[in-house]
Amino acid sequence: MTEKFRVTVLGDGGWGTALAVVNARRKNDTVLWSAFPDYAKIIEAKRENVKFLPGVPLSTSIRITTDLKEAVQFGQIIVLAIPTQFLRNILHKMRDLDLSGKILVSVAKGIEKKTCLRPSEIIHSALGAHCPVVVLSGPSHAEEVARNIPTLVVAASKNEVHAIKVQQAFMDTFFRIYVQSDVVGVELGGALKNVIAIAAGVCDGLEFGDNTKSGLISRGLFEMTRIGIRMGANPNTFFGLSGLGDLVTTCFSKHGRNLRVGYELGQGKKIGEILSGMQMVAEGVDSAESVHELCQKVGLTLPILNEVYLILFKDKDAKQAVQDLLHRDAREEWKQY
Repeated sequence: MTEKFRVTVLGDGGWGTALAVVNARRKNDTVLWSAFPDYAKIIEAKRENVKFLPGVPLSTSIRITTDLKEAVQFGQIIVLAIPTQFLRNILHKMRDLDLSGKILVSVAKGIEKKTCLRPSEIIHSALGAHCPVVVLSGPSHAEEVARNIPTLVVAASKNEVHAIKVQQAFMDTFFRIYVQSDVVGVELGGALKNVIAIAAGVCDGLEFGDNTKSGLISRGLFEMTRIGIRMGANPNTFFGLSGLGDLVTTCFSKHGRNLRVGYELGQGKKIGEILSGMQMVAEGVDSAESVHELCQKVGLTLPILNEVYLILFKDKDAKQAVQDLLHRDAREEWKQY
């Protein structure tokens, strides 16, 4: 008989809700926590996340709560489905709760502003280095995961036992999980691909073709790998599910929020106008600023990532950014910057 787990998902966005659906499908006892009491009542009444995951019915076995203490106490496995820039605030509210014996699963894909910390580092900074953390990442749009469309992801942890536990808890016929130990590479892949996806969206907005976007993805992957190596990641990770796999999905999918941001930038809109019209968070915007600062700290010049930063935060014209990339000095394909 398949082992059942008690799983708490913190965060009622699309991805958090999809993971609650996965766990209910897996027959795990599942709690979905929302920070917004009024919206939690809507989810409970309609048994649907009408704002962030419309059209997906929620099993009555998924319990909705706004009580953080109750939610944390319930779960053996606690999924942190909180955007990176808001993660620390939630963790601070958990500091006085008993987390002994619990595994924390980070599913955020970003880098914290000012600190340049990855989500697992934020968790350890806020709760202590002793907290078991598993990073779940890969090409996994919530809209598809929740509708039983086959999806493959990785669970990464420095402790293989914890990664395997998450694999056992979450994996089913439609949601396949591989385990590995390169937490740094998996988290960087998830954050950096969002920034590259903004660049891919710019290509779409400027009405460039497949050649352009494919070239951008290839060179973007090179930049992701370069910063990964500098930060101590295994370069092979960037050619796996959490790197290339997630990058391709994010750069081509109609579901991609970061792709949409880039598209509208390419169409000539300003970033403030774009973000004001979005309900969900495009993590690549804040990550672009954090990555720029991180590159300065470690002494790397990465042209595509830098141009995205300039478009977003220095009001650079998207067409000019493309021209500046194309007019860089000729070089060997694998020559380091």
